[in-house]
Amino acid sequence: MTEETRAMLRSLPSLSGTAPSWDVDDLPGEPVSLFLAWLDGARRAGVAEPHAMTLSTVDESGVPDARVLVLKDVDDRGWAFAGTRSSAKGRQLEAAPHAALTFWWQPLVRSVRVRGRVVAAPREESVADLRARSATAQLGVDPDDWTLWRVVPTRVEFWQGSADRRHLRVAYTRDGDDWTAQS
Repeated sequence: MTEETRAMLRSLPSLSGTAPSWDVDDLPGEPVSLFLAWLDGARRAGVAEPHAMTLSTVDESGVPDARVLVLKDVDDRGWAFAGTRSSAKGRQLEAAPHAALTFWWQPLVRSVRVRGRVVAAPREESVADLRARSATAQLGVDPDDWTLWRVVPTRVEFWQGSADRRHLRVAYTRDGDDWTAQS
């Protein structure tokens, strides 16, 4: 089955979306505004659940773990997501408070990767996030366990794929409060 599987995988189309134009010579000075513009572009293009992202963490042995969550907010404080502290994700973040986020908007052949340290939001923000969920989604959730976290990025990478494999990539790196963009 290995040869069949390999052949089947190679036959599948890749980078089959339509990439919007992107002028990498006209970049904002920080990544949040570019991210919000790309997110809005994905929403307007009809990308299903453009706020879905893969959160990658490591367990206590350093083994990677990943799951799909939804973005709750993004601003100069970081990219926010939520869950229970008692979950595997919560325990992993307690032991190793660093994470990576990956957004993939296939129809636009665009991806954004965010990585940095993770900090818990103040308790009142976490409770407000829980209360903003539907009544059904709140059932059985201990408000003291619910946590809103933020990835405070040290690096944010914007990637636009191209069928000819001449992909565009811009990485913002943080130095204190300043950002540097490099393509």
